[in-house]
Amino acid sequence: MMSSTSSRSISSRLVLPTVNTAMMSLHLAEISQQVAEGAHAILVLDGAGYHGTAKTRRPRGLVVPDTITLLHLPASSPELNPMELVWQSLRQNTLANRVFRDDRQIVNACCDAWNFFANDPDLVASITSRHWAQVKLRGRWY
Repeated sequence: MMSSTSSRSISSRLVLPTVNTAMMSLHLAEISQQVAEGAHAILVLDGAGYHGTAKTRRPRGLVVPDTITLLHLPASSPELNPMELVWQSLRQNTLANRVFRDDRQIVNACCDAWNFFANDPDLVASITSRHWAQVKLRGRWY
């Protein structure tokens, strides 16, 4: 599952058969559909191989829409990644202490957990907001 949230309490997720650069490109295309007209999204990324890094920039073949800028976090800094708190909350509140019979049950449980989270804009905002974090991009603060 690839997922993202915004400061406007909008979330996006794709359940995909694998995680790689091609699937990341699909996810970025999905996110770009959520970007308001005239707006620009800054996507915070950890060091997953299909994200690229600050040094390598983007992996070969990764398609990044014009409405999105990738912001790579420093290595070993999960506390800066808002999605880490989302996954922690989902594990603690909807996925913990369960036994699954097969992969399909795992996928369904993850989708149900994500939908529970995404359908509560106040919860999305409270978990993912980083009011103390500001980014200056092209002379403008976000």
